[in-house]
Amino acid sequence: MGKMLTFKKILIILVPLLAILIAYFTFTSKEEKEPVPEMTVQEKKARFISIILPVTQSVYAKLQERYNDVTQKLKAGEQFEGLKKEYGASSDEELLMALKPHPISVTLAQAAMESSWATSRFFREANNIFGVWSFDENDDRIAAGEKRGEKTIWLKKYSSVKASISDYYRTLARGRAFVEFRRLNLSTNDPYELVKKLDKYSEKGALYGEELTSIIKYNKFYEHDS
Repeated sequence: MGKMLTFKKILIILVPLLAILIAYFTFTSKEEKEPVPEMTVQEKKARFISIILPVTQSVYAKLQERYNDVTQKLKAGEQFEGLKKEYGASSDEELLMALKPHPISVTLAQAAMESSWATSRFFREANNIFGVWSFDENDDRIAAGEKRGEKTIWLKKYSSVKASISDYYRTLARGRAFVEFRRLNLSTNDPYELVKKLDKYSEKGALYGEELTSIIKYNKFYEHDS
């Protein structure tokens, strides 16, 4: 009898607790998929800058520091065969092309366009700022809402905003489609010239660069370039 009473007491405690936990996780799951609350355009842009700019500046600073360091060591005769292999570079110049980070204004413009100013589902659920696709089933990823015929489109899921921005810089540093972009970036920091070389990033082609130019100018993103 005593054991039965003890068991009932435990149930009285556990059942409400279990109900609370179920409600919490159900609510949390719904919250993740809820759209961003209604905001004015200015509020949306201010939120975007507060989230994306500080992290971009941090990633850029580290990449620039590494680029400067490698540049000086190459001049002193040091070799970076391992780094060349990592970035698919066959010469010192190609390595520097890969390591030099492009202007922050370009990153902000692409982030704004690809994530709809940090409001897209891909951003909210996967920290995927730049619409980066996944082709490896072992990736942590989410499915896009639409298919291409019978084919599911997958997008990478990142652990953080920083991981997304770092991977984006790495993608442009290694991708074969962006060789001309890297080559030009080594000789100029002009964002308006550089975005013309991003035509292969989007199906929009040359129009993509024109739209990025408008975003940079209208939002004065060039003010964040060093």
